[in-house]
Amino acid sequence: MSDARTLPLDAIRTDGWFDRLGESVPSFNALCDILGPHFFAFSVIVGVRIVALSVDRRTIENTVVEFTVDDGEAPNQQRLLLVEFRRRVVAALLIEDDDTQTPPPVSGFDNDSVQQFIGLRYMLLAPLFGYSLVRLILGDSEAFVDVWVDDQSETLPLETFRARMREHVQKALDETASGASAINLGDVDTAEAAANKSEWNEVVALLGAWPAPLSIFLRTPDGMALGPEARHEISRGLSILGTAYLRLGDTTLAEDVFRVGIQYAPDPALMSLLFLKLGEAMMLAGRAGEAISPLRRSLSVGGSSCVAHTLLAKAYFERGHFVAAYACARRAMAALATEANASAVATEHDLAGVMSKIEAALGTALVTWKAWVAGEKR
Repeated sequence: MSDARTLPLDAIRTDGWFDRLGESVPSFNALCDILGPHFFAFSVIVGVRIVALSVDRRTIENTVVEFTVDDGEAPNQQRLLLVEFRRRVVAALLIEDDDTQTPPPVSGFDNDSVQQFIGLRYMLLAPLFGYSLVRLILGDSEAFVDVWVDDQSETLPLETFRARMREHVQKALDETASGASAINLGDVDTAEAAANKSEWNEVVALLGAWPAPLSIFLRTPDGMALGPEARHEISRGLSILGTAYLRLGDTTLAEDVFRVGIQYAPDPALMSLLFLKLGEAMMLAGRAGEAISPLRRSLSVGGSSCVAHTLLAKAYFERGHFVAAYACARRAMAALATEANASAVATEHDLAGVMSKIEAALGTALVTWKAWVAGEKR
């Protein structure tokens, strides 16, 4: 590839397109919950417009999907069961097209020609499966793409990249067809073992299909009659899954999972943990103001005073409420003496840094207050 041309793909990268779609579609979350996020995204890619859903809350697979297809002709409204709808959109994605017949860009950088050469469907599929396209490399007889996936850079022949995207699409369908989306409570212990080894992708592979059916199941008679032991295991599994998404950097998915887990939590200990993690996810997403409520809820149901108060101190500090931040930091420090657990110990160094910032922000006012308190104690 001595004469290879390298074309950066920054201008046409599609990272985050599905999340941005969610900002403009009012029913986005409901469609993701019922269809499954991947299948809703697939339908958008192939030009399917969802018109209505007749949801069967007892058996989600019996949900009827009404839709139209944008194929350049007059819209023809169709109705399919959810399982058939998923097969239809996957078949449309996997059907042979003219991608391999599109010639490479001859010179310069033309966005449309590069996009057509790689294949728009593949560019839209890539971020759904964690791939970020970095550059296109045009060799003498073969094209390659540099991608970033799983925190690593990889160079793939263009056709290999396309084939891999098709494999991901087929796998998504196979998992639903084989019943992998069913809730197997036995997977919770396996996922916990993977989490203990920081194998976060393995956790997602085991439990990632849980949130969508569980968010609907809870509203069914069977879901409402679920016993405390089953609810405990479901909630524990969702706590592990949400933590995996947090560690993988997807705070939006983590928040959604924690919210579902809170609904299933049968006891204060799990509920407080999930509220705590929800607050942590909001903090990591840069929404300190929103994080205050779930963190306070965590404390109200008996959560770790040290960890929750430390996060609250950070949240109040970032919102400019320095007195409240100082009060929370003092409570966190007092809790360190009584909470001899790993979370509290891990928080100690973090808390010292937070307290230092708060004291600097309060300045002379804090010095004056401390002097007054010392005088009152004499």
